[in-house]
Amino acid sequence: MSNIAISIKNVKKSFKIFKDKPLSMKEKLLNLRSNDHELFQAVNGISLDIKKGETVGLIGHNGCGKSTLLKLISKILYPEEGTIEVNGRISSLIELGAGFHPDFTGRENIYMNGSIFGLSNKEIDAKIDDIIKFSELEHFIENPVRTYSSGMYMRLAFSVAINVNPEILLIDEILSVGDLNFQKKCFEKIEGFKSSGATIVIVAHDLGTLEKICDRVVWVNKGKIVEQGNSDYVINLYNQHMNEQFVERRLKEFEKETEVESQHIKEELEKVATIEEKIENSNKIFPEDVRWGSKEVEITNAKIVNNSGIETDTVLAGEKVCIEIDYKINKKQEEYIFGMGIYTIDKYQVYGTNTEIAKLNLTDINEIGKIKFEIPQLNLLSGKYKLNVAVVDKHHRALDFIKYYMDFAVVSNDQSIGVHSIEHHWKIN
Repeated sequence: MSNIAISIKNVKKSFKIFKDKPLSMKEKLLNLRSNDHELFQAVNGISLDIKKGETVGLIGHNGCGKSTLLKLISKILYPEEGTIEVNGRISSLIELGAGFHPDFTGRENIYMNGSIFGLSNKEIDAKIDDIIKFSELEHFIENPVRTYSSGMYMRLAFSVAINVNPEILLIDEILSVGDLNFQKKCFEKIEGFKSSGATIVIVAHDLGTLEKICDRVVWVNKGKIVEQGNSDYVINLYNQHMNEQFVERRLKEFEKETEVESQHIKEELEKVATIEEKIENSNKIFPEDVRWGSKEVEITNAKIVNNSGIETDTVLAGEKVCIEIDYKINKKQEEYIFGMGIYTIDKYQVYGTNTEIAKLNLTDINEIGKIKFEIPQLNLLSGKYKLNVAVVDKHHRALDFIKYYMDFAVVSNDQSIGVHSIEHHWKIN
């Protein structure tokens, strides 16, 4: 245990979530509302050892249990099962200013809050000038804190907590305190703690900061540890997971939107008598500045289909994607050239090609059919894009050209900048 600052063994913590919570004392006393509830398992059997001098980051989506775990370590909360052993004096940057009294001055609250952290008046006397200077509140320190802005309040609370020189520092999502210069000063202070050998456990959604300052990152989900290890490795896994979750959620939303739209189209088409009229009415309506051509051949529909064969407007980079273009021929042509283009949301072209470039000589095709453009790996970077679709004759006369037919989004695990992900390797000689 001598080298272990925090030892967590099979810790569990749950909370009651009431389905029909009483709103008044009368309702509570007379039991006019149900006390029916369900248990939310915030921390579910976590075991973790944190070494002295180690900086550990906790990551995970909101509600995964990471903040609860910090509160258990700091003894704001207590576990229902398991044990937590802490070897060293803790300073918690979790609920800043929890012990402040609004009618006391800033100076008086420094003494009161410092005593909560276990400092004597003599120790606070030695530190108070540094605390006030760090907070940058010299001109307001004798005013009641109820007159402070929320930013001033948090800066004073942060300054007290950060200046008690703890052996163990717990930080929970409070690194956005104050303006940019104050934040920079806070980071420098935290780096100073790290250099002096203090143990730091930090919860944050700023993954770039965690990757920079943490020796190890622990990924928590549903109250359990999913993965832990080197910060870059775990953060990369977490980013991949969150990107996949985003694409899945967006796909469900798109399917729901498409279902509603399809039902509306179906109801409209039921009013139309012939098949030709049905096809005509299924077309999207575009203004003349984005759709032009003779309509001797018409594009009746275009869509993006993901690796699972599902229509979508959000795709995961690196996966197989297919662009499907439905058409109908109103007047036969000697040759048909189908094309597509991808543009950024700012309407800069990323890529464009057609069947002629691919040396496909399309002269005899079905009157009603489908052209597929398959992409084995979509290597675009994260962003929003626009899709063009078109069909022209052998002289490149527009038969049906639709500019910006649809918008779609790409989610990529590649954190590079630009629009295209280029396969590469770094080498040092």
